[in-house]
Order: sequence, then C-alpha cells, then structure tokens
Amino acid sequence: MSPVSSNARLALFLPTLDDGGAERVMLQLAASFSARGHDVDLVLAIPGGPLDAQVPQGPRVVSLDAARTVLALPALVRYLRRERPIALLSTLEHANVLAVGAGAFARTGVPIVLREANVLLPRAELDRQARLLRSLMRRAYRAADRIVAVSGSVATSLTEELGLDSRHIRTIYNPIVTAALFEKATAALDDPWFTPGAPPVVLGVGRLAPQKDFPTLIRAFAQLRAGREARLVILGEGPERRPLEALTRQLGVAADVRLPGHDHNPFRYMSRAAVFALSSIYEGLPGALIQAMACGCRVVGTDCPGGTREVLENGAVGTLVPPRDPAALARGIVSLLDDARSGPARLRHPVDRFSEKTAVDAYLDLLGANRTRWEGPAIAGTIGRA
Repeated sequence: MSPVSSNARLALFLPTLDDGGAERVMLQLAASFSARGHDVDLVLAIPGGPLDAQVPQGPRVVSLDAARTVLALPALVRYLRRERPIALLSTLEHANVLAVGAGAFARTGVPIVLREANVLLPRAELDRQARLLRSLMRRAYRAADRIVAVSGSVATSLTEELGLDSRHIRTIYNPIVTAALFEKATAALDDPWFTPGAPPVVLGVGRLAPQKDFPTLIRAFAQLRAGREARLVILGEGPERRPLEALTRQLGVAADVRLPGHDHNPFRYMSRAAVFALSSIYEGLPGALIQAMACGCRVVGTDCPGGTREVLENGAVGTLVPPRDPAALARGIVSLLDDARSGPARLRHPVDRFSEKTAVDAYLDLLGANRTRWEGPAIAGTIGRA
C-alpha cells in the first residue's frame, strides 16, 4: 500500500501506557492505522507505563511530559496548534474531558473524537469525586465533534446519563480479533495444568479489581469443586490480589486455584481452557470474553450492564448468568464442563463483527482519514449490532 501523505496524520491521545483494555485498543488502532499507510501520533500525557515496550513500530510517540494528566493541557494545546492532525481520538473519561478543553483553547478546528469504553453507572452509585467528573463529562462530551461507544449498551448509557443526542454517537466494536491473536493462541504452554488428561481448567482474565468481581468467580468455583475435579486460573494483576488469595484459602480451594499475574499471551491459555468465565459487575465491551470465543473456548458471562449480552447474542452463543450470584455462575460453568465431555474440544463462535478490519474501516471513515470531508456531528450510524 502506498503511503498516505503527511497531511493525513492521526493523533491518538492517552493519559499514559497503563496495562488496561483501553490502552491496548489504542495501541492496536495505532498499529492498524499505520499499517494502512497513515502517519500516526500516539500522544501521551504522562510518559511511559507498563505497556511502553509494546508500542508498535510505525506510530510516533509524542510525550507531553506531564506529571498528571490534567497538567498536560497546555502541552496538548501546543501540540494541536503545531501538528494540526486531521483528528484527535481520545479515550478514558478524564482524558476525554481534557481533550475537549484542549481543542477549545487551541482553536485549530481539529475534530475531537471521544471513545467511551465503559457503560456509565447511574449517578446515584458514584462517589463525590466521580460525580464531579460526571458533571464535567456532561459538558465536554456535548462539545465533542463525535462520540464513539464500544457497544450499544455504552451508547445507551451515554444518552441516559449524559443526556447526549443518540445521533451524536456512533457504535464501533473494538478491533479484538486479529491475525496475531490466532497465531499466539497456538504458542506452546508449558504448564502441567493444561496437559491432556489433567482436570479441566476454568479460566478468568482481567485486572484484579472490583469491576471484574473475581470473588464471585472464586466462590462459584468452590461450589463446583465440591462435586467434581477442576482447576481455576485467573490471569491478571491488580489491587485485589491479596484478598483474592485469602478467599481461596478461606474456601479451602487454594491448591486448585492459581493467580499467576499478567501474561503477555493469554490466548494460549484460552485455546486450552475448558471454560472461560466472565464475572464482571459492569463492562463496556468485554474484550477477554471475545478473545476466548475467538480461541474456541466455551464461555459463560454475567448479564451485567455493558456489552456482554450483545457479545453472547442474548445467550445464543454462550451462557448468561446474573451478576454477583456464585451459585448461578457455578451452574453455568458445570453445564459447559458437561458439554465439553460430549462435544467438540473447540467451538466456532461468530466473532467477525469484532475483527480488526471491521473496526479500523469504521474508525478511518469516522475520523476522515479516507480523504472524505469531515461531516461533523450530523453523521450517524452503527457498526455491528447495537
């Protein structure tokens, strides 16, 4: 593909390179845009982060060298005035508010596009600091040129919680299913728990934080373990590690539960696990669930606010259970384990709507990178099923 001229530079704005889903999606988009021949700037408020080593070749990293995201405002204004990208795509709520402010101060006409990655919880459930941010979001999101919601559920929450016009929002699923995913899924895994003939493994993947509600998964596992052989592996790191480890000891299942931390290639686990379980209390678009489906794993997920029901097509392609209900989750896992005994080892789930190509085509169209005129807030549409 011939390179696109430098006047088609795209800017992707992040607070920093934390090890989170939003950051990984933005890195994937940066790599994909660059592979399509576009000049790409990955603009970071705070330099570095755990994913620093995973920045792909091609995009240019621009650090605003701030100590905190909010302090990057003047530098972001200067960047917009100096580089004048054809659009600035921002993600994560506090960064989104900052991006809109920078666009207003810069007065360059650069379109500011905000990506919302999580369903917005009702205001009554927020603490004081989160309510203040929500108030800022109501003003900032209305001033943005366009909002991208990663699922139909996220789009609905934006209209309900921020009062946004649905015509101002476009739903674009994340670029989750890639060629690299399938390649990594076949990588070797030297782990006796995943050898033929070993007890079946239930897998959870995600940050060890309240949103993912891994205590419910551990309690569900303890209930099913009382009646059959099985093991549980939870990949990820976060502030709840010690309480989760304590819970496994309290429930008497510590010998059959492992929390090995973050793994650079969770797909090799997904392609070998008997069941993938999502226990979240809310989501935006559950990427790990989609990845497990792409790897052919049987899946169960909580019917929580967010995109899980969309991904599982109302339960047609995976099991839905109520959130915060260990007994229901245990029953769902047991049913899938029974199915695995008599059915094929791997399943073919419908995941094309979450492909890299589908998402990147939609983003480039929305950002005006395909040499089309920027249409502003009047553009409407949905990619995938919302």
